[in-house]
Amino acid sequence: MKLTIERLGHLGDGIAEGPVFVPMVLPGEVVEGEVEAGRMASPKIVSPSPERVKPACAHYRACGGCALMHASDDFVADWKADVVRTALAAQGLEAEFRPVITSAARSRRRATLAGRRTKKGALVGFHGRASDTLVEIPGCLLLHPDLIDVMPVLSEITMLGASRKGELALTVTRSDGGVDLAVSGGKPLEQSLFSELAQLADTAGLARLTWDGEPVANRRPPAQRFGAASVAPPAGAFLQATEDGEAALVWAVRDAVGGARRIADLFSGCGTFALPLAETAEIHAVEGEATMLAVLDAGWRRAEGLHRVTTEARDLFRRPLLPDELKRFDAVVIDPPRAGAEAQARELAGSGVPVIAAVSCNPVTFARDSRIITAAGYRLDWVQVVDQFRWSPHVELVARFVR
Repeated sequence: MKLTIERLGHLGDGIAEGPVFVPMVLPGEVVEGEVEAGRMASPKIVSPSPERVKPACAHYRACGGCALMHASDDFVADWKADVVRTALAAQGLEAEFRPVITSAARSRRRATLAGRRTKKGALVGFHGRASDTLVEIPGCLLLHPDLIDVMPVLSEITMLGASRKGELALTVTRSDGGVDLAVSGGKPLEQSLFSELAQLADTAGLARLTWDGEPVANRRPPAQRFGAASVAPPAGAFLQATEDGEAALVWAVRDAVGGARRIADLFSGCGTFALPLAETAEIHAVEGEATMLAVLDAGWRRAEGLHRVTTEARDLFRRPLLPDELKRFDAVVIDPPRAGAEAQARELAGSGVPVIAAVSCNPVTFARDSRIITAAGYRLDWVQVVDQFRWSPHVELVARFVR
């Protein structure tokens, strides 16, 4: 069957009439292949797009870590901006879009790999595309070289701690103290396994090793720099994927809030935005996880030259900050998870706060919340898309709302 690809879906697959979903294709391409259950799994490209490029990675066809390596960088940037435009248009909104900022290759400082025991040892890598198959990734173009260097250690840990039929989730994070490793899905942490893992962590020079939430080794603080502050996030805590991607988001947030002197940082995490903003403003950081606020506070207290930072542990989904609480701030930064923050958006809409800097990793929920805010008299000033998940369909952004 021959098909013409009309557009890309939100996961990066091509969509042809039917609909039929086709991986690793581009709009306008003519493809040929067998269609089963609405999917052409192995398309032959009959007429390629001028935006098609040769994938730079030898693992691309098998590995599920990337979805858009067959497209030019300019195409991917434009497509990601259009994903946000389309989501906004569905809510009747539009805005000025700034040029997309894309993270470099080999810059991912955090990733979750999978590990399985085999008859001959262990297999560590990413899952294949739409598959449970594991693909080893020597020379991966996504991950920072420091993470590639610990692959042999991850194999040893998998041999030690994975059950015969189970699979480990191995979250590796590059930090100032070395690689921070959080493992889940492993065998029960009995004394013999604890001792072996601790010895391996020491030999490998890991900064920290955590096993299903239990600390095994903590040789050095797995610190991250947030502005002038050094913070050691809890094991497995949220962290922006690349340093330059985080820098782009922080730059855009700084630009959005301008000269605000009192800022509320909602869904603050460990201080990605709160601590850099504290260089010029007083910050009130609100987050549901008290452990994250504890390390944020510790980082602020150790840093020099920062303005006052206060913290509040609060479930912003169930107990959003109310207009009376928000009125004392000159600006609000809000960075919710993928579900967005509909309840908090409604309270922001009625607050009268002069400026809102919204950070989002989901264009659909961002657009929904934006409609709530703009309906109350705010203007969506501009949108900055940041592509720190290179070659993936994932989109992040910062937007500025003004009263």
